[in-house]
Amino acid sequence: MRTAPLRSLTAGALAAGLLLTGCGTTAEGGSAAGGAADGPVSGLRLLVPNSPGSGYDTTARAAAQVMEDEELAQGIEVFNLEGAGGTVGLQRLVNEEANADMLMQMGLGVVGAQYSNRSEATLDQTTPVARLIEEAEAIVVPADSPYQTLDQLVQAWSADPGTVPVGGASNPGGPDHLTAMLLAQEVGVDPTAVNYIAYDGGGELLAGILGGQIAAGATGVGEVAEQASAGEVRILGVTTEERVEGVDAPTLTEQGVDLVFTNWRGIVAAPGISAEEAQRHVDLVTEMHASEAWQQVLEEQGWTDAFLAGDEFGAFIDEESQRVQGVLGELGLA
Repeated sequence: MRTAPLRSLTAGALAAGLLLTGCGTTAEGGSAAGGAADGPVSGLRLLVPNSPGSGYDTTARAAAQVMEDEELAQGIEVFNLEGAGGTVGLQRLVNEEANADMLMQMGLGVVGAQYSNRSEATLDQTTPVARLIEEAEAIVVPADSPYQTLDQLVQAWSADPGTVPVGGASNPGGPDHLTAMLLAQEVGVDPTAVNYIAYDGGGELLAGILGGQIAAGATGVGEVAEQASAGEVRILGVTTEERVEGVDAPTLTEQGVDLVFTNWRGIVAAPGISAEEAQRHVDLVTEMHASEAWQQVLEEQGWTDAFLAGDEFGAFIDEESQRVQGVLGELGLA
């Protein structure tokens, strides 16, 4: 159940938003929920619902660092609570009802996991703060893979899906899983026959790719771009309409696969906080997003700015939940 509606942001504010706030003690001794005007916020805790090194983890830590560097907040505690595709963390957040100091990094993966894991805690119980970024997905193989091209991978996959395991850092319904399933559907592989192996975070997935546990992985471009540049992995294709700047890989559409797909990440707060507390989260996120430091992070990580705040973000989460549930049903996976 959503909190009381947030006030509408101006167009200027919408062009300038992203991340956190809390309710505690500021450097001047006032309420942390008062925002940057009262001094740097303190007392914030940002829960990452999967492993260190994952896309959620990288996003959360980058955002927290910018908040501190810009003196909007101080001493933000970023901590990991992994499990069940993010729903262990989601349950923890929901249990923190009325705690305005607790926030959670999340994204499309948690949207799907709430269905695939039949989670008692659901995103509609949380307080939406902001969508932060979008990111292309990549189909990646180890550098010594026998599959030098997407077509070679698809040929082997089509011949015997069960012997060509594909991994991702998300549970069924998450972005990596959906990428693999939609790719299978587009190239004529029965999605229900795909041998999909779920890893709890990008770090574990990368280890699986490099260790030869899977034939290919589906993951966010930012999680493998460095390894691709170092020659450790090969990106066979990206899921954007245009090539990703700085990544030496063709799009799927260039290779005759009609699939464009984008992952996204955002921030939600605990349920039961007041409309004023929720709005103060949004306002502080807006200040962070307006900083040159955050724009630099977006450029360095290859993330697309996708800011959406408050109730508009809440409506987007509701739409995504319905969309994911429908796609899983169409693929015979729900």
